[in-house]
Amino acid sequence: MKVKPFNLVLAGALCLSVSAFAFDGGKNPKPNPVHPKKFIDPANMDQSIKPGDNFFDYANGNWIKNNPIPAKETRWGSFSILHQDNTDKLLKLLNEVSSTPGQPKGSLKQRVGDLYASGMDTVTIDKLGYTPIAGDLARIDKITDLNGIISEIVYERLNGIGSPLFGFGVGQDDKHPNKNIVNFNQGGTSLPDRDYYLKSSARNQAIHDAYTKYVTTLFTLTGTNADDAAKNASTIFNFEKVLAKAQLSRVAMRDPNVTYNKYSVTYFSSITPHLNWAQLLTALKTPGQDTVLVAEPAFFMAADTLLASTSISDLKVYLKWNILKGSAGALSDPFVKANFDFSAALSGQKVQTPRNERMSGLVDGSLGELLGQLYVEKYFTPAAKQYMIDLVNNLKETLGDRIKRLDWMSDETKQRALKKLAAFTVKIGYPDKWQTYDGVVIDRNDYMGNLRRLSTWRYNYNVSQLGKPVDKKRWGMTPPTVNAYYNPANNEIVFPAGILQFPFFDFGADDAVNYGGIGAVIGHEMTHGFDDQGRQYDADGSLRNWWNSADADKFKIRADQVVAQYNAFTVLDSIHVNGKLTLGENLADLGGVNIAYEAFKKTKEGHSTTKIDGFTPDQRFFLSWAQVWRSAQRPESAAQRILTDPHSPEQYRCNAPLTNIDAWYTAFNVKPGDKNYKKPEDRIKVW
Repeated sequence: MKVKPFNLVLAGALCLSVSAFAFDGGKNPKPNPVHPKKFIDPANMDQSIKPGDNFFDYANGNWIKNNPIPAKETRWGSFSILHQDNTDKLLKLLNEVSSTPGQPKGSLKQRVGDLYASGMDTVTIDKLGYTPIAGDLARIDKITDLNGIISEIVYERLNGIGSPLFGFGVGQDDKHPNKNIVNFNQGGTSLPDRDYYLKSSARNQAIHDAYTKYVTTLFTLTGTNADDAAKNASTIFNFEKVLAKAQLSRVAMRDPNVTYNKYSVTYFSSITPHLNWAQLLTALKTPGQDTVLVAEPAFFMAADTLLASTSISDLKVYLKWNILKGSAGALSDPFVKANFDFSAALSGQKVQTPRNERMSGLVDGSLGELLGQLYVEKYFTPAAKQYMIDLVNNLKETLGDRIKRLDWMSDETKQRALKKLAAFTVKIGYPDKWQTYDGVVIDRNDYMGNLRRLSTWRYNYNVSQLGKPVDKKRWGMTPPTVNAYYNPANNEIVFPAGILQFPFFDFGADDAVNYGGIGAVIGHEMTHGFDDQGRQYDADGSLRNWWNSADADKFKIRADQVVAQYNAFTVLDSIHVNGKLTLGENLADLGGVNIAYEAFKKTKEGHSTTKIDGFTPDQRFFLSWAQVWRSAQRPESAAQRILTDPHSPEQYRCNAPLTNIDAWYTAFNVKPGDKNYKKPEDRIKVW
């Protein structure tokens, strides 16, 4: 996948009290062993459960029983705890810089501190009510024809207000990854997935009802009478349902060749006769283009038809809705409450996240490489970065060895796979060159204005890249992010500073714990380069087939086995994991834990049988993997994630890969009759 294994929000804090590394054979970095805490704590386990019946519950059962989901969370576990820990760190930094007004205008601390302060000024925000968007609504009221509608769509993009009807931006050309090109994508809907509009169920009906209430409430808060507000809700849902029907499914969009459609601007305009793209591209600050990429052509044809067949009054209602939904969270308390109530209907969240935590996330998402500089200065060290570099090199070597030993791949394709592996770019911690957000003005007393200026800056920065080589030094995540990702067009694996903490990594932990945690994450991201999507990109990031057909067929057979395994897992009542949607992440999990285990076995501890806290090194490796996925979630959140998240639920991310790994069976004496036992010949081997 282009970005990540799941939001890897983990537990604990990074222990930095180490002065030197010990190395095993010059290849495997090992921290000086210190055991200030139990990295594998039996008290968190439910040892009444057989490991071979449900390893996730065996490793995490007591912890889950004793740690209910907090009311402000939709799920709770290792990831959530580390995310909370990082949020607390960011809040300390934000409270420091925001409590000292008068910093030099345009400086890092002034902009970070004043953006946070403006968002925390609820007195001013509540006094303003909806006046920050009143001018937008009045402007839409004056529209009289389709040209006015189209001009408004352009205006909203240029002025940081919203992105109605479709997605648009400048990005890499997947078949020419050093070049930027204009990209068009499907969009225009408000619910998280097309299935919410198109599939009938009691669960979806409840969400429809909550959505209707949400739309009606926001219109009412701006002075629309109740009857007209209800009619508006119906108009919007029906309009968006037509768009949803034209959208490709998330599974279909997983194939990068399906969404790679390079059209001349003339041809694109010919299939959307009410949208003159040559004129629109000029208006959108991307003039002079002869070709564009259109991810879902059929969607744009349907959207064009919908524009022409919908009354101007209904289109104005849709455009007003775009303003309202994009602004609700930044307006006065009644708007924020309505926004949360709808979100809660989708996710099951019981109470709203505290405002200071929401503002921390907003600053990180808006000025992340300014805030990130403060974060890494205080919480990240060169020692952690060096440990990661050494670990990555170890795992690259191990994956290379595994590729050489594959019995299903020809030598010809193996050499190309090894070439791609050798070409991986590795980014750790934070960017070498920070984004400066030149020109962004942050006013301590103008929260909505700050948000608009930031959105406008992002748009202008994005379109300014057209005609320039792709800047491959840019990051897709901020330093405090608890996550990691692989970008196939850059052939890069990226590990922000935020992930380099326990339970993924701790200098005081034994190798089994670190390899089962951060080692498996590194292996996961490497495997993304060879999953069902990543394998379609070559060593320089080009979308190009480098496989011979026989090898591709053999890969597909194995991938289909993974799809079938995950399709069989039930999440809620009749809801199953979507094995096709989650295939890339499932392949990456399977590859990640295999690569990490083999790399672990090269270390001195990997050869040992000495127990720590009652467990052998091999057992601790697999228990470390399991505790990374320690989590419980609300049923509403689970139902939503099945539709929208390309990652499987945590219990299956933990259990399913292990059922295909021989060493796990040996480590925990898993035998026929155990619920998760698979015959050796049925265990899936891919990378």
